[in-house]
Amino acid sequence: MSAGRDSSADVGVQAWQAQLEWLFARQRFGVHPGLGRVQALLTRLGSPQASFRAVLVGGTNGKGSTAATLAAMLEAGGVRTGLFTSPHLTHFTERFVVDGQELPEEVVADALARVRPAAEALGASFFEIVTALGALLFAEAGVQVAVMEVGLGGRLDATNALEPALSVVTNVGLDHTEFLGDTPQAIATEKAGILRAGRPAVVGVAPEVQPAFDAPGADLWRLDDHLLDLRLRGWQGAQVTLRTPAGPLTLQTPLLGRHGARNAALAALAALRLGVPAAAVTRGAAGTRWPGRLETLPWGAGRVLLDGAHNPDGAQALAATLEELQVGPLPLVFGAAGDKDLGGVVAALRPAVSEVILTRAVLSPRAADPRALAELFAGLPVTVTDTPAAALEVLAGRAAPLALVCGSLYLLGEVRPLLLGRAGERRERWQ
Repeated sequence: MSAGRDSSADVGVQAWQAQLEWLFARQRFGVHPGLGRVQALLTRLGSPQASFRAVLVGGTNGKGSTAATLAAMLEAGGVRTGLFTSPHLTHFTERFVVDGQELPEEVVADALARVRPAAEALGASFFEIVTALGALLFAEAGVQVAVMEVGLGGRLDATNALEPALSVVTNVGLDHTEFLGDTPQAIATEKAGILRAGRPAVVGVAPEVQPAFDAPGADLWRLDDHLLDLRLRGWQGAQVTLRTPAGPLTLQTPLLGRHGARNAALAALAALRLGVPAAAVTRGAAGTRWPGRLETLPWGAGRVLLDGAHNPDGAQALAATLEELQVGPLPLVFGAAGDKDLGGVVAALRPAVSEVILTRAVLSPRAADPRALAELFAGLPVTVTDTPAAALEVLAGRAAPLALVCGSLYLLGEVRPLLLGRAGERRERWQ
């Protein structure tokens, strides 16, 4: 390669890093619910969201795996599909996927450079900028349907500035109570804000919060009205049979656990409502991959199970899945954000744990000091480490056939590249 091409590549890398430094610095400004700024930003960008159909996927847990499954089904049906998710695990470009492929850094960097002046003029927040960036990228990539994972709540989340052709809500649990309210009903009302009167919606919520989702007057399908059969298949995932207008539809999903199967079923209902053929729904379900959520990777002579369980409901679903898989108490590598209900998380996990290796996501200022977490695991053997790499070194010495890593997606974002022998981003993570 010539010196000139090397120099050009260096300039491109520097420009990309400079754009990310600017954007990531805006994380420190926090979360500012509301739609005014992001609507104004989209308008200044030429309303890119008008060029595709949007699907909003909200919920307390499982929205990422539901969105990923729905995207896979759309792609299998020949629909050019964008998938917008947050947060990313390891690399920022994971947030912007078109037909199963992350958009290249240079494409994202160029679009971000064009978004920046308007974002600065409007005082847009990190997530507002990222949402508008996703809309612009998808429009310019010729996406037909964009599956957009909702960030926080729904009613006032930046993604709700897009007018959905279909809305999906997985479930409702107590999380982000400082923004959404401290009762399931209050949180349900916020999440129901992504539904639109007269437009299709599918929900997998519990009966006690169902009235909040009936209120907007959407053309609503409820998962439990359509779920005919759910059979867990251990490490192979699950088989699900749904009632559809064309008759029963059976699909296989590699997503583990009962909650994973329900997420796949919800995605299938959403795909059918978007007109995806049944054969494509089954192909997409079988081909879904969603890193960091009940994902198994090799480590040493054994395996590590990674999961992003970071709230009590997520931890309960994880513990139930471990019981379904009939695995004994496991060594646990744990680190979490300090603003979560960690007592509830630990209470759910304790029966599944043989010992605990505490650590923290080095790049996340929100991460709790691992020493402060030790008392939550009183009665279990506890080792405290300062970094994910040190935690994995301790784990390697245990020679366990299977171990668990969970507590924070930011922790998983640092652990996963270590397990795979890859480089991760070295940038502070707040959102």
